[in-house]
Amino acid sequence: VAVILLSTLLATLALIVRANSSGPAFFRQTRIGRNGKTFTMVKFRSMIVNAEAVKQQLMSQNEGSGPLFKMRNDPRITKVGHFLRNYSIAELPQLINVLTGSMSLIGPRPHLPAETARYSGTARRRLAVRPGLTGLWQVSGRSDLSWEESVALDLRYVEQWSLAMDAKIVAKTFGAVLAGKGAY
Repeated sequence: VAVILLSTLLATLALIVRANSSGPAFFRQTRIGRNGKTFTMVKFRSMIVNAEAVKQQLMSQNEGSGPLFKMRNDPRITKVGHFLRNYSIAELPQLINVLTGSMSLIGPRPHLPAETARYSGTARRRLAVRPGLTGLWQVSGRSDLSWEESVALDLRYVEQWSLAMDAKIVAKTFGAVLAGKGAY
């Protein structure tokens, strides 16, 4: 239902992304899902086309903790990309992943194969459930959290899941998205 209701918005955003920079409107990337199974995640493209190649040149400036690469002022992000990321709009095409069953609305965020390969035994437990479009760590601080804090929140979700927790996460998602804090 959400995909149908948002279809006009999604099409408009795709046109805006294409008009802002050369390249496709959507970015597809292999991610690790439930039980370590790979899938292709879809997002609006928020970076330059050759962002993955440029990432190698930026590794010494990594601000992320644990296996994740993060930069607050990543030079690969396009002008429209800053807006899309700040308000998590870049993630909306993942509703297609939810429809196909590779993702859930709520759960731990899916990571890259190289990141997942660096998981400790404890962090691997986050793969026991489908990854989500939003989750406990997203509404608790997003990228401002340390790796250890984000893993602890993901594991709390995996081990203590309930409908009430899902409802609370959905309610908090709107506030977290509107605030834009920790989104980079």
